[in-house]
Order: sequence, then C-alpha cells, then structure tokens
Amino acid sequence: MNEPKSSRYHRLARRAGLVSLALTTGLLVLMAAVQPGWPVVMYALILTALHELITFPVSWYRGFLLEQRYELSSEPFAAWFRDHLKGFALVSVFSGAIAWGVYRLMAASPRWWWVLAAVAGTLVTLLLARLAPVILLPLFYRFTPLERPALQARLMALSERAGVPVLGVFEWGLGEKTRRANAALVGSGRTRRILLSDTLLSEYSDDEIEVILAHELAHHVHHDIGKGILLEFALLLASGFVAATVLNAAWAQIGLQGPADPAGLPVLVLAAGAVMLAATPLVLAFSRANERRADAFAIELTKRNGAFVSAMRRLGAQNLEEERPSAASVWLFYSHPPIEERIAAARPLR
Repeated sequence: MNEPKSSRYHRLARRAGLVSLALTTGLLVLMAAVQPGWPVVMYALILTALHELITFPVSWYRGFLLEQRYELSSEPFAAWFRDHLKGFALVSVFSGAIAWGVYRLMAASPRWWWVLAAVAGTLVTLLLARLAPVILLPLFYRFTPLERPALQARLMALSERAGVPVLGVFEWGLGEKTRRANAALVGSGRTRRILLSDTLLSEYSDDEIEVILAHELAHHVHHDIGKGILLEFALLLASGFVAATVLNAAWAQIGLQGPADPAGLPVLVLAAGAVMLAATPLVLAFSRANERRADAFAIELTKRNGAFVSAMRRLGAQNLEEERPSAASVWLFYSHPPIEERIAAARPLR
C-alpha cells in the first residue's frame, strides 16, 4: 500500500526532530564531561552556538528542504536563512539571559533558587505574551491593516459578541514564506489583535474565516492562555526541583566545585529537559482538550457547522495534515485533535 503524501511528510519531519533531539542530548553529555571553566554567560552562548552548528543540517532539512519538496513553501533559501539567523540571535540572547538569571538566583538562594526561577520564568512569559505582537512577530512577518471593511466589521462584531474586544484586524503576510493558512488572536489587553494570513484571506469564504476566528476567540473566552501559563509554571517548578536535586546529590561525583558551578550547566539543562520531555504527552493532551472545547464554542457562537467542516477540510489539505494518524502519533506529537475527529464532532446529529 502506498503511503499517503501527508503521512510521509510527517514521518520524515518527526524523524528529523528525533535526530535533532539525539544530537542535542549528545552535545550536552559531552560538555558535561568536558567541564570547561567558562563564565556562565559565555558558556551559555558557546553552548548555543555549538548546538546551532551541529543541528543546522537537520534544521535545513526539516525547515527548508521538506517544505520545498512537499510544496508547502516556495520561499528562497536566502530568505529562509535570514529568518533562521534572526531566530538564532534571539535564542542566543534568551539563553545568555536565562543562564545568568538562574545562576544569580543559585548564588542568592541555594535552597530555593528553583522556585524563584520558576516565578521569574512565568513573569517573563506573561510579558512576552503581551509584547510579542508588537515586538517579536514583526521581526519575521509583515502585518498591514485588513482592507476588507465588511469582513473587518463582521469579525470585530464577532469578538464583541464573544466578550473579547480587540485592537483591530490585520493581514498577516504568511504567503511570502509558506502556502499554509492560519489565523490567530494574539496579545492581551490593549495589544490584542486579530491576525488573518493572506493565504487564508485569498482562498476561504467569509463564513469559513468567521468560524475559524471564533475558534481562536474561544481560547481567550476560556482563559486557555492563562491556564497554559499556569501549567508551564508547574512544569518549571518540577523541572527546577529535579535539576536542583540532581545537582545537590551529584556535584562532587561529577567533578563540580559545587551545585552552582557554571560547569554544571549541561547537567542542569539535561535534568530539566528530561522532565519537560516526559511531560510532553500530558501537555499535548491538555492542549487537545482545549482545542475540542474551542471547536464546540466556535460552532455554538456562529451556528455555522457547514462552514466549520469545509474550513477544516481546506486547512487539512492546504497544511498537509494527516487524515488518520496513529494513536501513538496523536499521543506523542499532536497539540490538536486530528482533522477527521474535528470534522466528525462538528457534523450535526441526524
């Protein structure tokens, strides 16, 4: 039996992801054994650069070659590489800042640094959720006010009806990078805005766009972003506790000067990362539950079952979604329910 195109694409993408994970783990284990005597910020920056160096071929394969091969993108390599460099620069800045902050907290509070780090990380996440639409996203995408007055008025009225006022509606220049379609409701308070990709605006009816946006509104109505941040806080606490426990128990055996020795940075990342990785199925199950509830809300708010079904069919085909992924794939990789499940749930009972 021939493997469907979508299944083949996702199988290759997942395989690349696993290779990247293995390379990352190998680098951290190697550096934990080498234990260079670098200051913590320098160590974090060098570690980030080494990680970029060894995983770049996988990033190129997964982020550029597969997208081109499966006709999900026609973006030139130069444009893709420019965005990749921007992402690397941001990761480097955040890595250095996080490492500096964590080790400062270790020095200030050897017993409770992991609790303070979880609180600080959560506060930064809240700040980024508010500022990302006006600071980070414009680094990678073009945004312009939507020039379709009737659709804009319709969506603004929908957001008011849902009790989620927004700053405005913007066209998202996604088509310059991919043929995928997407919509989002980003920011909070005075920065909250509706984003509709140009690929969505050019191929979907107003009814379909309305029901897609209603799904996004549901996440704000149900406070899913806040709940996600609370879950992230719990994971930061758990990963910090495990990292602190490992460092406190093993620093002498692995040759460190103490738990706060910067040479232990790879051990800290490995211990915390293991907790995050182990929690992935739980996080994805939480996300899928939120998405099912958002689907139901969208249909209830708009009364457009037919538009929802047709939109899901279009999105599934356009974004090359797997129609019937295995249960294991859903459990380990899916933040949304499979397309066929979402369509089945939206069809009215006869």
